[in-house]
Amino acid sequence: MSEIVFWTALGAIAFTYFGYPLVIVILASAFRNPPKVAVIEPSVSLLITAYNEAKAIGRKIEQSLALDYPREKLEIIVASDGSNDTTDDIVKTYASQGVKLVRVEGRVGKTETQNRAVRFATGDIIVFSDATTTYERSAIRKLARNYADPEVGAVSGRYEYVNEEGTPIGSGSVLFCRYENFIKSAQTDIQTITGCCGCIYSVRREFYVPLPADIISDLCQPLKIIEHGHRVVFETEAIAYEETTTRVAEEFSMRVRVMVRGMRGMLYMRALFNPRQHGFVAFQLISHKVMRWMVPFFLAAMLASNAFLLDRLPYGLALGAQLVFYAMAVAGVVAERQGRKLRILSVPVYFVTVNLASLVAIFRVFKGQRAVTWETVRK
Repeated sequence: MSEIVFWTALGAIAFTYFGYPLVIVILASAFRNPPKVAVIEPSVSLLITAYNEAKAIGRKIEQSLALDYPREKLEIIVASDGSNDTTDDIVKTYASQGVKLVRVEGRVGKTETQNRAVRFATGDIIVFSDATTTYERSAIRKLARNYADPEVGAVSGRYEYVNEEGTPIGSGSVLFCRYENFIKSAQTDIQTITGCCGCIYSVRREFYVPLPADIISDLCQPLKIIEHGHRVVFETEAIAYEETTTRVAEEFSMRVRVMVRGMRGMLYMRALFNPRQHGFVAFQLISHKVMRWMVPFFLAAMLASNAFLLDRLPYGLALGAQLVFYAMAVAGVVAERQGRKLRILSVPVYFVTVNLASLVAIFRVFKGQRAVTWETVRK
């Protein structure tokens, strides 16, 4: 029995991180169906959600005003979720340049802030951004060209993490970001992706659906569009840059919040798990979301079953490898607290942090906890 548990858990982990991407790549090479793109210039509302972003919002607005898109077709809206610093005052100084402030009272969270701000948007396409994200000048133009295809209802850009401080947790985030972008590129070559990049994604305004405040919009808004028969694509040339977190505690806290919202979002969108109606989408959601959230249980099962299989050398080596890997993660955290940046420990530190966050998020969801608001952690 221990042997069956060990190999089942190992197989589940291997499929989640390696098997699923391989399947997607094979399908993409066999059934390529890229969206039809053309140079078009629809009206666009750039909606920047912010909470206490006084340090970043001015820079973000300046960068947005300088984007390579016809100014008369680009509406810039800053949606302030009850900010109590000088964020709103800074935004108002740009009113003469057409920048609009939508203030939402009461700290309702990112999703509800977007729900309310969308009512004031006039563009045919709405692009959602964070205050700390920097877009390449052509990003909106690259997003817009995909809407030449009438089947496309939403388009995600590509985000790249910047790890200026060279921390292990930041390096891990960079590697994971590249891995995710690779998968999204392959998914969109087949038909559709099932989640967008929160700091750079867009939807046709007519397709926007107000969502519950406690679910994650960049996952569930695209899924709503898929549910109604439209396509969501990934535009690799629409690039946004964002700084990574610099400490394990920050990354852990952020991941727990995002996963809680993501899990509640999956419960909200559970109709898409019906393989008869949404076969390929259901496969993506189970393989790319649910199984990844279950990895901590697979890891625990593999470690526990391995302890009963030490009578054979290969299993002894397997147990030793696991213990060394976890020891490296602990060493990375200790080194961080001592002010040392051991980038060689990036993968163990990030992997363990994310999976512990997943475990905590699962228990919080089972307890009925919600994650609605957020706090700014990047300086």
